[in-house]
Amino acid sequence: MNLTQLTIGMPELIEITCGADTEITALTADSRAKCKNGLFFCICGGRVDAHDFAPQALENGCTALVVERKLDLPCPQIVVTDVRAAMTRIASAFNGHPERRMRLIGVTGTKGKTTTTFLLKGVFEAAGMRCGIIGTTGCIAGDTKLPSKLTTPDPIEMFKILRIMADAGVQVVCMEVSAHALYLRKLVGVSFEAAAYTNLSQDHLDFFGSMENYFAAKRLLFSDGLARNAAVNVDEETAQDVLSDVNCPLMTYGISTPADLFARDIEITESGVSFTLNLRNLHTERIHLLLTGMFNVYNALVAAACALILGVSMADIKKGLESVVCVPGRVEMLETQTPYRMILDYSHSPDALENILKTVREFCRGKLILVFGCGGDRDKGKRAKMGEIAGKLADYSILTSDNPRFEDPMTILDAIEKGIEPTGAKYEIIENRREAIRQAMEMAVGGDIVVLAGKGHETYQEICGVKYPFDEKVIVEELHQEIKAEETLSGV
Repeated sequence: MNLTQLTIGMPELIEITCGADTEITALTADSRAKCKNGLFFCICGGRVDAHDFAPQALENGCTALVVERKLDLPCPQIVVTDVRAAMTRIASAFNGHPERRMRLIGVTGTKGKTTTTFLLKGVFEAAGMRCGIIGTTGCIAGDTKLPSKLTTPDPIEMFKILRIMADAGVQVVCMEVSAHALYLRKLVGVSFEAAAYTNLSQDHLDFFGSMENYFAAKRLLFSDGLARNAAVNVDEETAQDVLSDVNCPLMTYGISTPADLFARDIEITESGVSFTLNLRNLHTERIHLLLTGMFNVYNALVAAACALILGVSMADIKKGLESVVCVPGRVEMLETQTPYRMILDYSHSPDALENILKTVREFCRGKLILVFGCGGDRDKGKRAKMGEIAGKLADYSILTSDNPRFEDPMTILDAIEKGIEPTGAKYEIIENRREAIRQAMEMAVGGDIVVLAGKGHETYQEICGVKYPFDEKVIVEELHQEIKAEETLSGV
């Protein structure tokens, strides 16, 4: 595909300096990558300006550049007003606009995105449609797992994945839409048949700086013309601000506020949650969800709202919601065969941690033992808050490492301790996460519940730039076998 074909109808285009018929066989934003006949995108980032690395990209095989200012280099240059937006449009064109061959659903919000996409997949498959997922736990096309690094992949990767999905016969794609993706214009020109807003709570302030900036990025899903239909949680306190951005057909959902789609007669147990799904008092279905917690009622509501927008019947919605057994790392009950229970959860923000602990409190018959930490090089303001929440809601907390990245783990733990200490709660600090999990398992007895918070579906621990294998499901099983063997040797 040549430069002219790649830029047809692109509003960011200023000019193609020369060689408009230059053939492109690859796209890249990494000047170090070997990329024969490649097109290199000179992105102006927060720390570096890739225009400075254009010569290296040419040395590595690129034959043309996308720039915001002309460079004194002997190659064709696509001059644009915004390289990030241009990259999204060009990546779509390069892959034959695969998003136009499928129906897209976008879900944004601080919490619930992953679970909602899995519930939607269950619903669409119950309705006989082949479904794909793009999100935090990776990308799935039907039953096939595709590699991905980010919640919403960068455009070059994302449109390649969408093309694979379209070629595989996927009809509906359920996509987690991160605030980062919206802010960085990864979805410019994409049309979502349904776009959903779940909630807002503190997260990612290391990037956005303030809750106002974070919220403004999420609102772009509804104010930038990306959504053809919208589903909004009207129980969320920021809902009215989102609704003011919506200029397309709308379905509201909620529990406590009047809405088009709502839940009543909610019953929460350890094994799941049951509720009556009500559509404008015209149609009801009793739902028996295998996922527990009030937050999963909201996740089911938003999934049902999006499915209704796409024309799925209430009967198929019920069948699909009830088919989802678990979501990786989200209130995931581990099969430990012990008198106590263990729950794996991705909760790594104050609100998410509070939600999981309150949910477990509803069915915990013994002590609630919490193992958690906070990630390094991320929002430092949430550490003490999470410590305070742990102190108020857990019977015993073990503070440990999450992904310390390039920070000293003890510096992170000290910050968490400043929040938990004033609560007077019982806790200890064990920096080694494996040892922390072992301590929780050794102290737990029948009726207790151990919550492993923060890692969820992740299978690694990032320390000083290296990702070491650390799958908590595997770790728990290994520790369980170790403890059993030690008890056998000691005659217990």
